[in-house]
Amino acid sequence: MFSAFEWMMAMRCLRARRQEGFISVIAWFSLVGIALGVATLIIVMSVMNGFRQELLDRILGINGHLSVYGPIQGKMTDYQPIMEKLASLDGVVSVNALIEGQVMASANAVAKGALVRGIRAEDLAKRKIVADNIVSGSLAAFKGDDVVLIGSRLAQSMGLSIGEKLTLISPKGNVTAFGTVPRMRAFTVVGTFEIGMYEYDSGFIFMPLEAAQIYFKLPDAVSNLEVFLDKPNDAPSIGLEVARALRGQANVHDWQRANASFFNAIQVERNVMFLILTLIILVAAFNIVSSLIMLVKDKGRDIAILRTMGATKGMIMRIFLIAGASVGVIGTMAGFGLGLAFASNIETIRRWIEGMTGSDLFAAEIYFLSQLPAVVDPGEVTAVVLMGLGLSFLATIYPSWRAARIDPAEALRYE
Repeated sequence: MFSAFEWMMAMRCLRARRQEGFISVIAWFSLVGIALGVATLIIVMSVMNGFRQELLDRILGINGHLSVYGPIQGKMTDYQPIMEKLASLDGVVSVNALIEGQVMASANAVAKGALVRGIRAEDLAKRKIVADNIVSGSLAAFKGDDVVLIGSRLAQSMGLSIGEKLTLISPKGNVTAFGTVPRMRAFTVVGTFEIGMYEYDSGFIFMPLEAAQIYFKLPDAVSNLEVFLDKPNDAPSIGLEVARALRGQANVHDWQRANASFFNAIQVERNVMFLILTLIILVAAFNIVSSLIMLVKDKGRDIAILRTMGATKGMIMRIFLIAGASVGVIGTMAGFGLGLAFASNIETIRRWIEGMTGSDLFAAEIYFLSQLPAVVDPGEVTAVVLMGLGLSFLATIYPSWRAARIDPAEALRYE
């Protein structure tokens, strides 16, 4: 498509002489701008993907894909037949009985709000995100009516260790002749977990189901049932099947509806960031246009000489297409490599910067997660690279067309 002569002339155009130094500087700025734009876009998209994926894994790992509630809010009696009916449906992996309740946790003169989840030990052991992230203690001791498993950050903030007592105060107190008295009871901490999400590590307390039934005064009852599916994305359709199967016996909520506002906000932010960072590449492409126009103006006499020696308009146009596109291609490929390298080592880079500056760049209590995640999507990276290459090639069309239209006689006359 391009001859060796055209390649040679294009490379000579890019090697600016002393009087053309300013044009060379603009070309270098264009190359660096495209490289930084492509790299930044890849890094930001990867971090947004990683953030969404990590949150999704943790939310779905610790919560059911479907939540089934009884007609009376907070209380579901005779739930065993419902569990058996749900377990028989296609796509359902498991069904867990659960008791949830808000409490005030107190220990060592420190008090914090927390969410208690009563669950059977065998069901908790199947939740790998908890069972595989036990920091201290053991799930083997998770039995009896006076034990709890708490998040590592909650234990740290209260100065608790294994074997020590944690007092739980329920707002749903005992009714006496003198009014309602908050229900209080001390539990032994038998283990701590750390799943990497601040909200869960600092505010979740697991308790054996039998102990929760006693503490919350729900004998032979639960708060709700959690249903786990083999395909979480099928939750809305399977939720409709569950609702039809129960025939009004319970209310069904899927994880997508429960977390819709949260994930929609992430998606909106992701789209806005993509648009803003695309402008960086666009600005760099305009720099290519300006540098090529200046190069064409400066090389007018040389172009005229080439035309008088037999070079066609097509050859002149291809020479400047190669010159401009080379800047865009090199910049895009450099940005591609830099972006992938940065995204692959972003957590190491974060720790290095924090060690150098002594500041916390990614506070877990603000960003929910304790680590900076990054998931590279090959499709998105391909789209970014193609966009960089496409804008680079488009930027060369007009200057190349201008170069091809130069009249040799006019250019040599004014020289």
